[in-house]
Amino acid sequence: MESVWKEVRNDKKYPTLKGTVRADILVIGGGMAGILCARRLTEEGKRVVLLESERIGTGITAKTTAVLTAQHDLLYTDMIRRFNEQTAKAYLDANLDAVRTFKALSEEIPCDFEERPSVQFMVSNPSCLEKEVQVVQKLGFAAKMTEPPWFLESTAAVEYPGMAQFHPLKFLFGAAKDLQIYENSRVLKLDGTVAYAQQGKVEAQQVIVATHFPFINRHGFYFMKLYQSRSYVLALENAPELDVTVAELEGDGIYLRRYQNLLLLGGGDHRTGKKGGGFDFLRDYAKSYFPRAKEKFAWANQDCMSLDGLPYVGAYSPHTPDVYVATGFNAWGMTNAMVAAKVLADRICGRENPLAEALRPDRTVLRKQLLCNIGATVSDFAIPTIKRCPHLGCALRWNPQEHSWDCPCHGSRFDEDGKLLDTPAQKNADL
Repeated sequence: MESVWKEVRNDKKYPTLKGTVRADILVIGGGMAGILCARRLTEEGKRVVLLESERIGTGITAKTTAVLTAQHDLLYTDMIRRFNEQTAKAYLDANLDAVRTFKALSEEIPCDFEERPSVQFMVSNPSCLEKEVQVVQKLGFAAKMTEPPWFLESTAAVEYPGMAQFHPLKFLFGAAKDLQIYENSRVLKLDGTVAYAQQGKVEAQQVIVATHFPFINRHGFYFMKLYQSRSYVLALENAPELDVTVAELEGDGIYLRRYQNLLLLGGGDHRTGKKGGGFDFLRDYAKSYFPRAKEKFAWANQDCMSLDGLPYVGAYSPHTPDVYVATGFNAWGMTNAMVAAKVLADRICGRENPLAEALRPDRTVLRKQLLCNIGATVSDFAIPTIKRCPHLGCALRWNPQEHSWDCPCHGSRFDEDGKLLDTPAQKNADL
């Protein structure tokens, strides 16, 4: 199933890596985070090379709903509780700056950029929304209580003015235009800051791993700190107009935005490899709320979920000097990709960044989600089956809605014949 964005194709084809190439910075991964890191560091005067295992923009970025907002669930109330007010303000300011940066870049990169307020709502506990508004206002942003669109069963919502939406692939292809990129060049091994692909290698001074889920297992413990969540989207014709972007903060977590004549309806999220709402939930929802709508596109995507709601951006591990990572963007990959690019560029160029300490990947793992991740992995290893993920050996589960074999431990996915669909696995499964 193809997303609505994939109707836009990139006419520019980049070469495959052959022989030895030298660079100041190697970026691994040609999604939004990788392209933004490479672009920013190129503008800093660095010699940057980017390696992509397939073609740029064919992974997670091609299946996002591409909402640009600093409104990330009820994160700011939670962030003050877990960290402090300074961290919450730094995260808010960084994501607001990311929205402004996308807007500025859209003036030179045509990408259907449109300003849209973002709205999040709850049915059962509106007092949580009121508390979040108070917190965000105290942090210096004019969030406000509002009413959600008429077709939603709620009377309370929070609105962030000045947020936006765009076409992610139009932007990505434009942003990548002048970069030194090698496609179909999967990194098979990273030895220090030397990356080996099938037909060549890159000798770099520093490396950024921007592969959605980090692929180096022996450092950083990302297989314990991250899990992947599957999310589903329908693009509907003959559905209501919508002049805001919308997300639900409970239940099946539906989310909506408009793109041209289509209403994008998302939700039905669940941990990859586990059962959940999926397309069946969305189609039932569409029949109930938009009975005249007609389905034109349907697709699914994955989010890397961290232990505490914040991304991991910084040194890959204490034992890998000059290797950095950008991952764990949760459900907010577009603005967090821009944030990660700035944090890493500041670090590499020797500048202070107010968010760097909070996002450092070696921060505490003593969170409830860690026990959930470990429990899911241990229980999965106990399942007697020969169908196992080549990543770390977890038992694969059949996904009847998408006809794929999915790993509930870390989110790798394979088609019916074992061909790799989604990482962190780096090779096909032996089925």
